[in-house]
Amino acid sequence: MSAPEHDDDLLANYQRAYNTRVGFGARPALLLIDFCQGYFTPDCDLYGGEPIETALQSALRVREAARKAGVPVILTNVVYHPQAIDGGRFFEKAAPLRYFLQGHPMGAFGPGLEPHADELVVSKQYPSAFFGTSLASTLTAMGVDSVLLTGLTTSGCVRASCVDAMSHGFRTAVIAEACGDRHSAPHEANLFDMNAKYADVVSEAEATAFLNGLTKP
Repeated sequence: MSAPEHDDDLLANYQRAYNTRVGFGARPALLLIDFCQGYFTPDCDLYGGEPIETALQSALRVREAARKAGVPVILTNVVYHPQAIDGGRFFEKAAPLRYFLQGHPMGAFGPGLEPHADELVVSKQYPSAFFGTSLASTLTAMGVDSVLLTGLTTSGCVRASCVDAMSHGFRTAVIAEACGDRHSAPHEANLFDMNAKYADVVSEAEATAFLNGLTKP
């Protein structure tokens, strides 16, 4: 059997087992995950180049649609104590996390993503936006039933947040163009897996059309 035939068989197997769409919820929130300056700075270890810039521009367009629809917008960042005493094993394992020590310029929000006064910022120390934060409780108190995910990186904090969003009972959609990674392989593989098991992976056009169809409260 040739490799392409094997790949086709594997894809068909996945589609038989995992081919369910849950759809958008009635009261969504938009999450913009870890769009930090380091990913856009060429001399930083985190620099991701064109895929990261493309993801940010997509996320900014979705954010504009969400704001027009009155959908809550939540930005996340990673912030550690200056001595990293709250970094745990994640900080020990991932060397670039040193850029997220409190006050480091690489940990600031990326270009064009400064939070508006009515947008919530959730600071975290681990990959998921939900782990060790009040995000799930806050969304529940807001009456939110679903989340739209954008951010960096697809294989890291987006994926971790996706799994936890679903686990907390939120309908979860991942906006493909508004997520980025430094290489297409982990980006595509993780989109494929999230779509199979945890979320609906949707296009920017789908997400924007959905948001445009909402009535602002």
